[in-house]
Amino acid sequence: MITGTNIVRTFAQRGKVLDKREVRALRGVDFTIPRGGAISFIGESGCGKTTLGRIIAGLETYDEGDITIDGVAMSGLSHKAQQPYFRRVQLIHQDPYSALNPTRTIHQALADPLKLRAKQTGRPTSWIYTRAQELLNLVGLDPEHVLSRYPHQLSGGQRQRIVIARALTVDPEVLVADEAVSMIDVSLRLGILALLQDLRERLGVSLLYITHDVTTARYIGAEGEMYVIYRGSVIERGPTDTVIAEPVHPYTQSLLSAVPVLHGLEQPGPEQVIPLGTLDATGTTGEEDAACLFAGRCPFATEQCRTQSPQLGVAGGAWQDPDGRTHACFHPERRQVAAVPLGAR
Repeated sequence: MITGTNIVRTFAQRGKVLDKREVRALRGVDFTIPRGGAISFIGESGCGKTTLGRIIAGLETYDEGDITIDGVAMSGLSHKAQQPYFRRVQLIHQDPYSALNPTRTIHQALADPLKLRAKQTGRPTSWIYTRAQELLNLVGLDPEHVLSRYPHQLSGGQRQRIVIARALTVDPEVLVADEAVSMIDVSLRLGILALLQDLRERLGVSLLYITHDVTTARYIGAEGEMYVIYRGSVIERGPTDTVIAEPVHPYTQSLLSAVPVLHGLEQPGPEQVIPLGTLDATGTTGEEDAACLFAGRCPFATEQCRTQSPQLGVAGGAWQDPDGRTHACFHPERRQVAAVPLGAR
C-alpha cells in the first residue's frame, strides 16, 4: 500500500526574471493506493495530476508531506535507500513514440532491465530472452515478430504495449499510467485499457490511472476510487461510479458536462454545469489561498467562497457521504450531469 500525506510541490515560474512568484503544482494532497486496487486522478491540463504521478513513481521530489510505502516513510531514507521502494512503482509514459530509443531493438529495450533483474535474483543469462518472450506474450504481442524490430517498425498501439512490457520487467507492484492512451489511435485505445485491466487482475498489481478523460477513467477505475484534482488540490474523492453518477462539487460537474454526446444515442444530463470563465493557469501562491480556488469560475459561488477556503473532509463546508466520498465545497449539491442513453430515464 502507498499513501501520501499533505504532499506539496512548488515550482519557480519559467521565464520570469524579475517576477519571483512561484507556482504551486500541489497544495497538500492526500491519497491512498490500496494493494491490487485501481484509482484514478482526473482534472484539466495543469492541475498537478502528472506531477503527483511522478512523485509517486519516485521521479519527482516534493517540498512538504510524505510518501509511505508499506509503512515506511520515504522522507526518513536516503535517496539510495528509497530506490528499492520506488522500483516497485513503474510509470507508463504518455508518448510511446518518444519513450523508446529508436536506435535499439525491442529485445535490447527489454534486455537491459531484465539483466539487472537476473543479477538481483541469481537467474542465468538464458532467462533474459525467455522472460522477454513471456512479457511480450503477456501484453498481446508475438515475440518472434517483435523482438528483432526497431520502434519505428511498429504501430503506436504496439509501441505502447512494449512500454507496458518494459515496465513489467522489474515485477512492479504499482503501474502509473499517465494519459496512457491519449496519443494512440482511437480504434486501439480500448485494447490498451483492457490490457491494463487484465494485468491488474492476473498479476495483482495496483493501477493508478491519470487522465482528463472521464470515460476512460470510468472504464479503468470501476470498483475503484476517483480523485478529482483542481489546481493542485483534491476537491472531490470517492467511489468512481458514485462520483460520476452523482457529483457534488461544481468543478466535477463541469468536467462531466464536457463529455461529448453522441446524438441519437445519448443525451446530456439535465443539470449541466458550465464554468463562467476559462482556467487561469497561473496558479501562483498568494491571496488566492484564502478562497475557494474554483470560485472565480463557479456559477454557484457566494461571498463565502470568495473569502474562505473549503477543506476536504473538514467541518465548515465539507462533509463525508456514507459511501465514503469526501469533497471540498461550501454549497455541495448532487446533480446528474453525465450523458445517458436516450430512453434510459
